[in-house]
Amino acid sequence: MQLVVARIGRAHGIKGEVTVEVRTDEPELRLGPGAVLATDPASTGPLTIETGRVHSGRLLLRFEGVRDRTGAEALRNTLLIAEIDPEELPEDEDEYYDHQLMDLDIVTKDGVEVGRITEISHLPSQDLFIVERPDGSEVMIPFVEAIVTEIDLEEQRAIIDPPPGLIDGRAEVASARDDEAPSGDDA
Repeated sequence: MQLVVARIGRAHGIKGEVTVEVRTDEPELRLGPGAVLATDPASTGPLTIETGRVHSGRLLLRFEGVRDRTGAEALRNTLLIAEIDPEELPEDEDEYYDHQLMDLDIVTKDGVEVGRITEISHLPSQDLFIVERPDGSEVMIPFVEAIVTEIDLEEQRAIIDPPPGLIDGRAEVASARDDEAPSGDDA
């Protein structure tokens, strides 16, 4: 099974290093020197990691055969893909690989069916489940503990406790004006 582990960003310096947007919770395992990664687009790979280092909080990688800024810049926006055993699970029991979550049914804590996960969007601040509803529309659900309260892989479902307006479009708007007394001009 293939797992996207990073996206190559800008070239860094003139010796072939690139910045990478890490998309794995296990970068030391997936993005270490000697790792051979498939790519998307496939024509740019496979790529073998020669060196890696952290600079100003950002992971920098250099690949075998890429020695200058021009070669590094040519790799920009390439996805790095690791081959993993489909039975392999993350070390932390509260972590999941995308393939484990795809096609899970989303159900509210009250048992109301919301839909099925069709995509997972990885954003800098949080991950989002893209959920296809039974009517064909889509809803985005933040994959945060306050909303996604349980993942049950055996039952193939995720249980959510959505705030008002997340899935039904009817947000509750609280206003300080609602608590104020009437002006007294009722005549």
